[in-house]
Amino acid sequence: MACVAVTWARPESTYTDKWDNINVDEILESNRLLKGYVDCLLGKGRCTPDGKALKETLPDALEHECVKCTGKQKSGADKVIRHLVNKRPDLWKELAAKYDPDNIYQARYKDKIDAVKGSA
Repeated sequence: MACVAVTWARPESTYTDKWDNINVDEILESNRLLKGYVDCLLGKGRCTPDGKALKETLPDALEHECVKCTGKQKSGADKVIRHLVNKRPDLWKELAAKYDPDNIYQARYKDKIDAVKGSA
């Protein structure tokens, strides 16, 4: 979940910035909105267009350390990770089970994850 920024994959050097102005704070502050995005990512619910884009892009972003992410996407991803790790570890665990069942990314990003613990 290192790059939980709303993105859409393109063959160019970065993901589209179409979703860069999504209000990440609003999503994180609303249990309803956050649950909607998480349910989309987990395949448990319907996806908004930006949620669908995130779901399609997340595996690539994780695999390639978000190298195609724009600055806003990286910033948004950091904010989301900080929130989930510190305030919604239940959701973090569900997402990790789906997108990192072998603990590859958790191990790769351990230092970053540890750095945000307690810094909500």
